[in-house]
Amino acid sequence: MSQPPFQPPPQPPQPPQNHPNPYAQPFPPQQPGFGPSAPPGQHPMYAGPHPVGQPPVQPMYPMQPTPPFQAPPFGQRPDAGGNAAGAVFLGLLVSFVVSALYTGLILATYKDITSTTVANALSLGHALLNGAIVGALVGKVGRGSNGARIGGAVIAALGAFFGDANALPLIIAKEQSFMALKDMLEYNPFLPAKAWWHSDATGGVDWFSLLSLVLAAGAAWGVAYLVGSRRRPA
Repeated sequence: MSQPPFQPPPQPPQPPQNHPNPYAQPFPPQQPGFGPSAPPGQHPMYAGPHPVGQPPVQPMYPMQPTPPFQAPPFGQRPDAGGNAAGAVFLGLLVSFVVSALYTGLILATYKDITSTTVANALSLGHALLNGAIVGALVGKVGRGSNGARIGGAVIAALGAFFGDANALPLIIAKEQSFMALKDMLEYNPFLPAKAWWHSDATGGVDWFSLLSLVLAAGAAWGVAYLVGSRRRPA
């Protein structure tokens, strides 16, 4: 009796490869930029144009942590800048007052001062005092401002000059008359400056007068630097 040819057993059904959804249901709509990725074998879906009148949706980024607040070390304060303009103005005002006082001193004692050494000592002392006071004020108000220091040095030098030069017109007005002072200002207005740098003893340049300018400027700069650089108390 003949037998039928051998047939292999049937293979079990294979699950679909390109359809991860076993129930073949449509995927719910997803917002652009969110949701699961496209199934394998299918092209990704791109979002259409945004509706007119609505801004585009911006992606959300995680918030960055802010650094913690760090307090300054104990006993120290934040460094505050000084007022350079105010320092220069106050220095000019104080230098004017000191120069006016020195001019009054010369006017009151010019008859008693007969020694050139005493006159030079008074001139240098006034220059040093003017520079020190201006420098202390500039350093206190302007602090570390180089512009304030330069302005204070120039102001102190001008104060040393005018403190000596302004005494001559007052002496002329006192010894002669105001008409003589008017004639001097009209015909020879630079006579006080010439008398300031001219030496009666040698007939040349009075180097002590020029030294007073350097001394006043140096004192103002040095004192302003020391006062401005000093750390404020806690």
